[in-house]
Amino acid sequence: MRKDIATLSRTKEIIETYQFKFKKSLGQNFLVDLNTLDNIVGEGELTEKTGVIEVGPGIGALTEQLAKRAGKVVAFEIDQRLLPVLEDTLSPYDNITVINEDVLKADLDQVVAEQFQACEELVIVANLPYYVTTPIIMHFLESSIHVDRIVIMMQKEVAERMIAKPGTKAYGSLSVAIQYYMDAEIAMIVPKTVFIPQPNVESAVLKLTPKKEKVGNVIDEAFFGKVVRGSFVQRRKTLFNNLQTSMPDGKAKKEEIRLACERAEIDPRRRGETLSIQEFARLSNELHSTFGENE
Repeated sequence: MRKDIATLSRTKEIIETYQFKFKKSLGQNFLVDLNTLDNIVGEGELTEKTGVIEVGPGIGALTEQLAKRAGKVVAFEIDQRLLPVLEDTLSPYDNITVINEDVLKADLDQVVAEQFQACEELVIVANLPYYVTTPIIMHFLESSIHVDRIVIMMQKEVAERMIAKPGTKAYGSLSVAIQYYMDAEIAMIVPKTVFIPQPNVESAVLKLTPKKEKVGNVIDEAFFGKVVRGSFVQRRKTLFNNLQTSMPDGKAKKEEIRLACERAEIDPRRRGETLSIQEFARLSNELHSTFGENE
């Protein structure tokens, strides 16, 4: 009986056997603590009817634990050097498919249609490389696939930004983007000591659950995203000044911006960090007739 992958001795043995060298550019840190993995997988609420997408399986520590509880696991691994390792470490499990592709370029609809026919729900569970956390989460949120839950380990500071509330220092366009789609909570804090090599920062596990209803009846989600990002171009500036800079011909259309703020019942002298998602939705809808139609 083989030991679980996520022990220090087994991980070191695998690294030695394959003479594996960590690539900083890929943000590779392997988890070597079964309790942490158990808690992460528990947050996924997996059953044999659950399909799981994992990103960046590494040597398969989390993948193995997912496979023990889920019906099907599809893991995207970009590093070709890890394919023979995963073939070996995950060989006892027949419900895992490893895809050697960048998940950001993957046709998720096709993957879901081909791989999860027997599954009743889809969950994303991953220990993401820190440098690409946000693009990957947004890729899933903006895709057309239905995801029931997302459980992702990331840099603690980024997780705090994703759950931040209006008026706080951490609140920004990322907070709005995530919370527009999802209810977000930090499920647990993960110390550096449970990884090899140890990262420089603490990690957190973020749990995202789709909102039953999106906030604010946004008429154009892509334009809404532009308004939100534009409102935070310079945090110290007012909404009015930021929108002049970020909207096409904004300086020439100051009056239109002022009137849109008025119709949305938002004081243009406020800063972006004070607006709720509901207020951003109203503002985006009011600005759309002037700035969104020509896109």
